[in-house]
Amino acid sequence: MSDSTALIARLRRIAAGTAMLQATSASPDGWLKRGLARGQLHEIYAVQAEDGASGAGFGIATALAARALPLFWLRTEAAERAQGRPHAGGLAELGLGADSLVLGILPDESALLRASADAARCAGLGTLLVETVGPARGLDLTATRRLMLAAEGSGVTVLSLRVAATPAPSAAATRWSVRAAPSRALEADAPGVPAFDVECLRRRGGPAGESWRVEWDRDAKSFRGAPVSGAGLSVAADRTVAHHPAAPVRRSG
Repeated sequence: MSDSTALIARLRRIAAGTAMLQATSASPDGWLKRGLARGQLHEIYAVQAEDGASGAGFGIATALAARALPLFWLRTEAAERAQGRPHAGGLAELGLGADSLVLGILPDESALLRASADAARCAGLGTLLVETVGPARGLDLTATRRLMLAAEGSGVTVLSLRVAATPAPSAAATRWSVRAAPSRALEADAPGVPAFDVECLRRRGGPAGESWRVEWDRDAKSFRGAPVSGAGLSVAADRTVAHHPAAPVRRSG
């Protein structure tokens, strides 16, 4: 393929992703029903550390909405200690089966970035979720450009989950702020479905600043708008096992 042909193909992919974001931005049921644009880098910020699990849950839900599986979740040992080990029961409640997730634990941020760059080029993946806690200065403009180019080339959706971090310049197509929201109690005061307060902080090729409260519908694998009412519900991680030694790569179950 010539350089000019490759450039045209890349521009068409960018235009297609931007068009999808613009076409589905009117309401929460619209812009998240089919998930975020595939083959792109998207950022999810959980500015408060206690919202890290909700940020992860939101990212997993967008992958399910887009049918972008399997999901490869990469995090550092420090993130596992700070945020807790993902809870298999909670993942199942979101609708993510054990056979659709591989979790990789890396010793430090440098190793995480190298593994992420390699994984983003693997066309066999549906979604790559890269979790960092704190500033993560290695995820700068250069590193995110590499991830974006890799995502465009492979068709893999890359989600950068930034926990306890302040938004910084990047090459991401979209940037989201996510917090846990109260869920509506079901019959007999049973806990409601996961709910999130979501704000679009940045959207390439379109306006940002919109915010919504959404619920995750596991059966339909899509989000829906939700009124503000009911009891609180968090997509919590299992902190009781966070201090156990973690295998470098393992399958959930």
